[in-house]
Amino acid sequence: MKPTDIFEPPHWKKRQPVLTSTKNFKMARSAHAYVRGSTLKFYEWLDSLSPRSLPEGMSVWICGDCHIGNLGPIASAAGLVEIQIRDFDQTVIGNSAHDLIRLGLSLAMAVRGSDLPGVTTTRILEQLIDGYTLEFATLRKVPPSERPDVVYQALKSAQKRSWRHLSKERVAGKTASLPLGKRFWPISRQERIAINQIFDTGDLNSLATQLGHRPDDAKVKLTDAAYWLKGCSSLGLLRYAVLLDIEGRAASGRDLCLIDIKEATKAMAPRSPQADMPRDNAERVLMGAKSMSPHLGERMASGRLLDRPVFMRELLPEDLKIELDRVSCEEATKAARYFARVVGRAHARQMDPQNRKAWRAELARNRSKTLDAPSWLWSSIVELIATHERGYLDHCRRYALGEGP
Repeated sequence: MKPTDIFEPPHWKKRQPVLTSTKNFKMARSAHAYVRGSTLKFYEWLDSLSPRSLPEGMSVWICGDCHIGNLGPIASAAGLVEIQIRDFDQTVIGNSAHDLIRLGLSLAMAVRGSDLPGVTTTRILEQLIDGYTLEFATLRKVPPSERPDVVYQALKSAQKRSWRHLSKERVAGKTASLPLGKRFWPISRQERIAINQIFDTGDLNSLATQLGHRPDDAKVKLTDAAYWLKGCSSLGLLRYAVLLDIEGRAASGRDLCLIDIKEATKAMAPRSPQADMPRDNAERVLMGAKSMSPHLGERMASGRLLDRPVFMRELLPEDLKIELDRVSCEEATKAARYFARVVGRAHARQMDPQNRKAWRAELARNRSKTLDAPSWLWSSIVELIATHERGYLDHCRRYALGEGP
């Protein structure tokens, strides 16, 4: 069954086949979309490339899946909005260069999807390394003049959004329920009981009361819950949308509280052998988020649901995803520099001045006289593009023949 043929949400017993079909469909839509769902293959490809040495510096928390779609406006509990990393399923303590290469591959595929000339790829890699290394010399915020249009528009939209917008997008009717359909699916009785139980603890109730305009002792009641068809790499895992009523105000849409619950699985990104990380995958995700994206990390909690580790966050109206589609050469290079600075800042804030200086020097090695990007970055991206294209076309062939993933 094709996802476009789905008009009625599947029964919870028939959920998995539809999820598999949906994931294959999403990954077949474009080479850029294929990047988002191929995290495991990315690290397999990276490991199999021709021998070369990636730079090694101080091990820090990395995103692990640092593509463009995982960056965007994020609001803090106090209402401040910044562009930060917004997804930490794959976060580990590891080599920062992996995030840089993953971001470079994502940008390169976006450029190819916009039918831009190959020389644009060289320009974005130059801007990528320049923007990234700049953050290890200064931790100052990126000035507004350096924001690409796609970032300016995303921030402008985020800052204008209110609870009314979130309510209109996510809930239905005067009873403030989640509308079952292509996005929200029915859950089993066992799932509903487990979700109710997870919010019985005070720590998790604090997710709903931590915003400044809500009293700490506010009464929290679960109003509705549904399976959430969301993302690409997470399809097939536990994923729920939970609607909470704060002091009986959810029905009016004045203070909607929508919680995203997501299963935490073992990270595919390679971790440092000396890394001291939590064994619980949900705790790992939480620590990575707090280290790299403070706005998001302070709004998250971990727990267990159906005997699996999960992490949770309240969705705020300002939280948006950035889409980089059909861009010009100028916009692509400007975006590369800006996104690299966002990622660079997330890494640099974990290092002391001495380690930042050493990492900056390590990144600068093997730069050529004609291309202002180190050879390790250029060769990694070029080889990954070629390998990625073959993987994408193989996936499309299997999808067309109905052979599955």
